[in-house]
Amino acid sequence: MNTSGSEIKILAGNSSKELAKKIADYIGVTLADCEVGTFSDGEICLNVNETVRGCDVFVVQSTNSPVNDNLMELLIMIDALKRASAGRITAVIPYYGYARQDRKAKARDPITAKLVANLITAAGADRVLTMDLHAAQIQGYFDIPLDHLLGGTILANYFNEKGIEDLVVVSPDLGSVTRSRKFANSLKGEVPIAIIDKRRPKANVCEVMNIIGDVKGKNVILLDDMIDTAGTIVNAANALKEFGAKDVYACCTHGVLSGPAIERISNSAITELIVLDTIQLPEEKRIDKIKTMTVAPLFGDAIKKIFSNESVSMLF
Repeated sequence: MNTSGSEIKILAGNSSKELAKKIADYIGVTLADCEVGTFSDGEICLNVNETVRGCDVFVVQSTNSPVNDNLMELLIMIDALKRASAGRITAVIPYYGYARQDRKAKARDPITAKLVANLITAAGADRVLTMDLHAAQIQGYFDIPLDHLLGGTILANYFNEKGIEDLVVVSPDLGSVTRSRKFANSLKGEVPIAIIDKRRPKANVCEVMNIIGDVKGKNVILLDDMIDTAGTIVNAANALKEFGAKDVYACCTHGVLSGPAIERISNSAITELIVLDTIQLPEEKRIDKIKTMTVAPLFGDAIKKIFSNESVSMLF
């Protein structure tokens, strides 16, 4: 059994209230009474209206847009819990923002993914629970334990239940081949993979060049860890159609969907886009083409494992 805390407490930041409620319901606990607001000058104020002393506390907060506000909320909540003598504090970050800045791509670039890891550690988190980091090596940026959940199984289960025939899994770029192969292996039957070889002239501009593999007359699933402005995925879907693909499905763990993403997806060759609820989709982004699957049971199971000091990797 757990040695660090007498009970589980789940606190929700403003970015993940819906998901935190689902996780709490799944575990069978009540969401802790906590309010995060702002003073008139924009500074964040926090009220935790119940004791956390000696408890195993899980702060659920994705650091999506507005990224800096949500990140500061998370840091302030961790600090408050530390000062309130919480037994152990786990930062549950379903979507880890700034993960794309994970290395120096050119001279004088910051490595913001590492800076954010330092901030979370300095604030007083004892461990981190996250899902599908943009780059797996970010796990090593933390000097505290990090549990890394994978959303691919939830997406694979959806397509297995759907029972689509003549499937090919398509990797949107060369860097996602391993993820795509793993995903293809989770699907029923022998599902082959294809790869889009693309050139990106500048940031957020994507030019599709060629497709490695056979997609003619096939139903295809485009898999990515996140979809931001949707340029990559929409260009890929349109290219696949030109190469003779039948229906084009797309799926990702993190539906960032910023800027022109929703309009692009609406007007694209994509039949259906499946996203996980690591990022809460506002009403205006909930269009017919987009279907959301919940990660709450997976996070709930992981939290129960952490609480009772069991292996999280057993979930996979």
